[in-house]
Order: sequence, then structure tokens, then C-alpha cells
Amino acid sequence: MSGLGGFGAMFDLKAAGFTDPILVSGTDGVGTKLKVAISTGKHDTVGIDLVAMCVNDLVVQGAQPLFFLDYYAMGKLDVDAGRQIIEGIAEGCRQSNCALVGGETAEMPGMYGGGDYDLAGFCVGAVERDQVLTGDKVQDGDIVLGLASSGLHSNGFSLVRKVVADSVIGGPADTKLQAAVRDHIVDKARLAYTAPAPFAPGKTLGEALLIPTKIYVKSCMAAIKSGGIHALSHITGGGVENIPRVLPETLAAEIDATAWNTLPVFKWLQKAGNIQASEMARTFNCGVGMVVIVDKSAAQSVRKTFETNGETVYEIGRIVKRPAGNDGVILRNADKAWG
Repeated sequence: MSGLGGFGAMFDLKAAGFTDPILVSGTDGVGTKLKVAISTGKHDTVGIDLVAMCVNDLVVQGAQPLFFLDYYAMGKLDVDAGRQIIEGIAEGCRQSNCALVGGETAEMPGMYGGGDYDLAGFCVGAVERDQVLTGDKVQDGDIVLGLASSGLHSNGFSLVRKVVADSVIGGPADTKLQAAVRDHIVDKARLAYTAPAPFAPGKTLGEALLIPTKIYVKSCMAAIKSGGIHALSHITGGGVENIPRVLPETLAAEIDATAWNTLPVFKWLQKAGNIQASEMARTFNCGVGMVVIVDKSAAQSVRKTFETNGETVYEIGRIVKRPAGNDGVILRNADKAWG
């Protein structure tokens, strides 16, 4: 309703087409993926990550993102980096049909050093009261679909940066001096990130690691409207352990880790870092960025809707009665897929 520059932004829900809406809000950041952007000087995709981490959380409750605000803090404003970041945020908003209504840019030289900066995002969405996805309709026998991720998205980068650093100097850092050398190589000298990516031909390691988080808003909203979806789960820092957040306590998701293509970046990380399969499962999305729980009778039509909207879809499991002592996920073949 209002232009930019005021102390606050106004949004007209009625004009947006809602009759009895519930507001859904969320806030998130990009995490230490920003260290890769800072080290490489490539800032044009982290804004997309920022939006994606917020809007993908809203759509799992059936909400259409309405408007987005950002917080951008640094020691001293780098105009070119700032322009790239804001353009990325605007692109993320375009991808999710969301309005960028404002934000805050803060220079704090006493807080941030060198070229360091941080990003936070805040998003508000809306869903009609009788269309909220709560997971209460999930039932035994439902089909679990997985939507392919674009890569690492925005989680696990503290571990990623350690694996990269260790691979640069030839082994795990076991002394304080070696750790300091490792951090210098990765975060200051930029040597590793400018090298060819061993898992992505034609890209540098930095470019491959900075591939932005996939935004699932348009495809999920289309599939929700088609009917049959009982729950959605955004697979972020908790990996597949995020799924129980949308399940009744009596049910579990039985997932086959070999049912989808594990992206090359995850295979490289597992091998280079000698990461246990269980750690892979709870740190990374491993190739699935959104999980869809759907009524068995509607599984094929829902899958077709997602594919029509550009998603790569895998049938990765089913909903079963939760065994005693189980936390909500029964993960099969993890060692075979990522071990």
C-alpha cells in the first residue's frame, strides 16, 4: 500500500485476495555460507539464499509469502557487494511472488571487521484459515515424495568449510598452528575456492558451493491447490530429522536413502571429510530440499503437478506406525547411499 522510505510498510490483505486469512511469519539467515561469499568476492546469490530460507518455511504451512524485509549489517559498506546482495534478495522475492517492502542497512565498524557482513531476513505470508497445513491429516500409508535440491542450499557450511580447508592442506588440522594455516588458506588467501570444483566441471569450488537455495514456493502452492497434500517439510539443517516436525507422534516416515540421486557435492564431501552416514543425514539435505507427504490415492497426480512446475520428484518412502523409541524417521540404506 505504501512506497519505500517510511518508518513501516503497509500491506492490504483484502486486496491480495484473502477473505479469512491466518498470518504466518518466519525469520532466518544464511549462516556461514556467507564466509564463502566473502572469501570469493561473489555476493550475487546469497540474497536468494536469504529469501529461500524464509519463504520455504512458510509454504510448508500452506502460506503464500506476502512480503519480505532484510537486515544487512557490515563494518563498512561496500557499495558493489551491497548492490549484488540486494539484487539477489529481489530475485528471491520474484521467484516466490513476494514483495520486498523494506529493510535495514547497518554500518558497525566496532562489530564487524574487514569485509565481513551478516544477513537476516523476515517474511510474512498468509493462508486461508481452512487451508492451513498442520500435519494432522497425515496417516499410515501416505506416500513420501522428495523434491530435488539444487545443492547444499544454506546448511552445514561450518562443516563444509572444514572439509575444504583440510583437503587444501592435506589432512585434518590437529594443531593450533595447522588450524590457523587452514583458516588463512580458506578465508583469506582464497586459494581453495578459486580452484576447479572436483565435483562440478566448469565451475570453481566457490561457484559450486554458492549455488543458491532452491525456492519451492510456486510449485508447492500449485500442488497444494491440486489437493491431496497432507504435509510438507523443508529439509534444512536437521536433514531428514526435520520430517517429524510435521508428523503425529504415533507415525514415522520410513525413508530409503537410495531412492533419489545423491548430488556429486555430497559424495565429494562425504569422501573428502570421511563423514559418517548418520552425520550426513542430519547435517545436509543430501539432494532432497523439500519433503511432501501425500495421500496414496493422489500421489501420482501431485507428482505430475510438481513436475509440470519444474521440479524433479522422487518417491522416497511412506508413512508407517512409529516403533517404540523411534524419533519419527526410519532411515534405510544410509550407509549404502552415503557411507
